[in-house]
Parts: sequence; structure tokens; C-alpha cells
Amino acid sequence: MYIGGTDLYGLHHLLWEIVDNAVDEAINGFATTIEVTLHEDGQSATVRDNGRGIPVDVHPIEKRSALELILTTLHSGGKFEGENYSRSGGLHGVGSSVVNALSTELVATIKKDGRRYQQSYRQGVPQTSV
Repeated sequence: MYIGGTDLYGLHHLLWEIVDNAVDEAINGFATTIEVTLHEDGQSATVRDNGRGIPVDVHPIEKRSALELILTTLHSGGKFEGENYSRSGGLHGVGSSVVNALSTELVATIKKDGRRYQQSYRQGVPQTSV
């Protein structure tokens, strides 16, 4: 995935990959709200939606959370399998993991089934457990 540089254009491209995931949730009927916050530092942003959330359960073979797999492994996203989405943009399972690898810091927070899950990364490497 080419992002065009490490300037604001590169940040925009990385941000758009994450926004695209939220848009996929919305256009497929799983979310109604997407919120993007550009922080004053000019180098970070927050993307929130009210979709289903990234899966956090432990993968039966990999023995790691699905969240960690999606954010650290190419082609691990499940949105192109079966009937998950009828329409989708993005990079066929590489977007989030590449964004994570190219980010100084990424914090994923998932609210699912009345619980809150969080995992932090630095340049794609997990710093905390889910």
C-alpha cells in the first residue's frame, strides 16, 4: 500500500483507510454514526462509529485475539468472506494492518456486548493485551 509520504498527505491516506472501514459498516446497515476527530497536534486523529466492532475473541488456531490478528496480519480482515458485506471499499484485508504498522501509535477501543476492550500498538507491535 503506497501512502504518498510521511507528511499530511500520508496521514490523510492512513486515516481514510480506517474511515473506509467505518463507512463499510454504515453502507451495509451495521452503523448509523461515524465521527472523525482531527486533533490539534496535526499528527493524530480519532475515528469512532457505532458499528458492530472489531471481533475480540481468541482465534482458535492462532491463539491470539481477532483484534490483534486484524491489526498485525495482512489479509486477515473478514469483511470479504461470505456475506459479511454486500458492498465494501478498502484494500481487501491489508488496510488496518498497514495503517497500524505505519503509525507511531495506534489505540484500538472496541465496545461490544456491553463491554469495553482496548489494545495499544507502537509501529504495529502490540504494547498491551486486549
